[in-house]
Amino acid sequence: MKFFLLQRTGRSLAGWLAALVAALLAACSTPPPPPPPAPPVKAPPVAPPPVSEPEPRHQSRAQTPREYRQDAAQHLYQLNSSRIFKGRLPPLLYAVGVLDVELDRQGQVLATRWQRAPSHAPEVMAEIEKTVRSAAPYPAPTRLGKVVYTDVWLWHKSGRFQLDTLTEGQD
Repeated sequence: MKFFLLQRTGRSLAGWLAALVAALLAACSTPPPPPPPAPPVKAPPVAPPPVSEPEPRHQSRAQTPREYRQDAAQHLYQLNSSRIFKGRLPPLLYAVGVLDVELDRQGQVLATRWQRAPSHAPEVMAEIEKTVRSAAPYPAPTRLGKVVYTDVWLWHKSGRFQLDTLTEGQD
């Protein structure tokens, strides 16, 4: 009987050990549960990039407003080549106006002021002002900072013009 009990006890002990080994093996083969998600991290606020003035397309090396007038006249001629009166102007013109143009350091028009307005031709005054403003940006007056230059507009009745700075003369 003793043998039977030992056998029985041995079996139950062996069974218990087998179950324990199986449980341990099962525990080792199962991956651990994932860790809880980390709390979201708030990114520090991103500062906007510094605002810089746009680079001017062209720069003027002029040291005086009179020198700058050449650069501005050439710029206007390039943008209005189909409107430039070619050759010598006739002795009588439809309008003559003297206009001051104030530009900032980037070549943007700040103001226009008539020194001698062709008041008999308000449509010409409006067209000259429109032409001046639409030509911006002008070459940046890098050596002058901002500049006020003056030019004389010689207006033909056809709507074409010359600037005194680049005129081909008059008959």
